[in-house]
Amino acid sequence: MKHYVLMILCATSSQFVTAQQQTREQSLYFPAETEWETVSPESLNLSTTALNTTLDFAMERKSSSVIILHRGRILAERHQTVPAPSRRYQGMLRGKTSLSHVIEDVASCQKSVTCVLVGIAQQKGLLKLNDSVHKHLGQGWSQATPEQEAAITLRHLITMTSGLNARLKYVAPAGTKWAYNTTAYSRSLTVVTKAAKMTANEVTKEWLTGPLGMEDSKWVDRRLPVDSTIPANRYGFATSARDLARFGLLMLANGNWRNEVILSDRDYLKAATSPSQKLNASYGYLWWLNGQKFALRGTRRAAGSLLPGAPKDLFSAQGALGRRCSISPSRQLVMVRIGDSPDKAGEPKYDQEFWRLLMKVRDREDRDSGRTGSD
Repeated sequence: MKHYVLMILCATSSQFVTAQQQTREQSLYFPAETEWETVSPESLNLSTTALNTTLDFAMERKSSSVIILHRGRILAERHQTVPAPSRRYQGMLRGKTSLSHVIEDVASCQKSVTCVLVGIAQQKGLLKLNDSVHKHLGQGWSQATPEQEAAITLRHLITMTSGLNARLKYVAPAGTKWAYNTTAYSRSLTVVTKAAKMTANEVTKEWLTGPLGMEDSKWVDRRLPVDSTIPANRYGFATSARDLARFGLLMLANGNWRNEVILSDRDYLKAATSPSQKLNASYGYLWWLNGQKFALRGTRRAAGSLLPGAPKDLFSAQGALGRRCSISPSRQLVMVRIGDSPDKAGEPKYDQEFWRLLMKVRDREDRDSGRTGSD
């Protein structure tokens, strides 16, 4: 009887349920192709004023689209034409959806999309994380010696520990140095396409965007300088905020979509959203992780969580100009933000301030339940 009463109390203590109270998959809603249900803040006993304040802040900081999902339903959504857009942002615009929402190249958020494609490819038996990259791309894909190159695995690419620099030249033995390296990372998508014998758009549509109904998403050629001396990633993942929210919901649902299993390898998903190596505790398999003891940003090591005010279990796809697709299993939340650069000199950083404001939405609930901190 005591256990029964405890379960009832826990179920009513907070609308943002924890992972211990129910699994990610339970009670999740999945949108249809053309319709997406909403949930009102009032129905969850949340502060509408605090939520609107959070969205107002996001729009003031040049967001083109912001979406917050609670258990799959749209809790909040705003769209706008970005005022005084930068040239860099304008170069990342890729049209509009049928709802006139903007489609953008989401920059390095594509890395987390690639993480899922790698997991599906491994699930299909097309590759293994411990495969040497040159098994799929052939010898000479980097500027390292044959011996140095042979030691670089697909796992090294998706954990940013290849030991190469941006020009794919050898810097350190694979696995011994963490360095955010888009050039090296991009070869992981090439590995997937080679293993699947399909183009990037073919494999992505068949395995991921098609089943999820991400109809406004595709890989696009980037407008890079012709004389660029760095063999950077020449492909961008163009998508809308709603499509990116579908992707976040897939991760919240542990790789499931309605009654279909997109990525069944739970061990891979857990590893992808956990520290993948000891060199940068805040990095998984192409996902950024909150709640860790330290983080590397470039060469700078900072103690503590990436976002102290956000849920500790938050993991995020992050891209230039403040692009984000963040998931908190404990809160059953997905948050998407795209747009122009949101930071202002002398003002609080966008991410920290956004989550500070968003967490105010549930302050009353925390006081009532006696919960403190960001769990």
